[in-house]
Amino acid sequence: MTEQNIYDNADFFAGYARLPRSVEGLGAALEWPAFQRLLPPLAGRRILDLGCGLGHFAREARVRGARSVIGVDLSGNMLAAARARGDDPGITYRQASLEAFEPDQAGFDLVVSMLALHYIADYRSIVRRFAGWLAPGGRLAFSVEHPIYTARGTSEWHSGADGAPAHWPVDRYRDEGERRVQWFVDGVVKYHRTIETYVNALLDAGLLLVRLEEPEAESAALLAARPALHEERRRPAFLLLAADRPR
Repeated sequence: MTEQNIYDNADFFAGYARLPRSVEGLGAALEWPAFQRLLPPLAGRRILDLGCGLGHFAREARVRGARSVIGVDLSGNMLAAARARGDDPGITYRQASLEAFEPDQAGFDLVVSMLALHYIADYRSIVRRFAGWLAPGGRLAFSVEHPIYTARGTSEWHSGADGAPAHWPVDRYRDEGERRVQWFVDGVVKYHRTIETYVNALLDAGLLLVRLEEPEAESAALLAARPALHEERRRPAFLLLAADRPR
């Protein structure tokens, strides 16, 4: 299987680069307050950031005292932009797909993946690999698009007669697999799976579930700047999970 590298599509990357989270960083991401609740203290930790994108989390981890961060991404566009935003000897960027990447050594205190695993076809296999890279007591923390959001394969509200969002249809929920969606460009491939699959794959990999979040926008300033985020209370856009390797 050829890994999808949609972020190196010029039209896609141009659209993505204009998103608030791309321009302003983690503080513009509605799920960031919830994601922080998944994390252990970062000071002194060896961290692997899988699907690191523009490097926002890697830089934040170093600000919080992380010993080192390895950021991995398939996209050359993403990594070039990440490197352009700062030169930190404690951050190493590697270009590779998550399916093919192998760290030089394991024993990470924290493995993080933010909004990348819904692009991966074989979630169960990759979770087992991630679990093997953790030190005893280490944590895997990740976010994905919520299964309620991915089930139909279209990110559209059903509108009422007045044109306002009436409800969010959910269909084909148990039909796991590929969804082709329009997001900046046509034919972006994502993979839908149930919450059951997301959780049980962690348990089957020998990890201990420690937290699950279905975030909404919590920041008053963010809501004031982007009132449409109030709708996230009506259906979750993201699922966040954290699990530990037993000591």
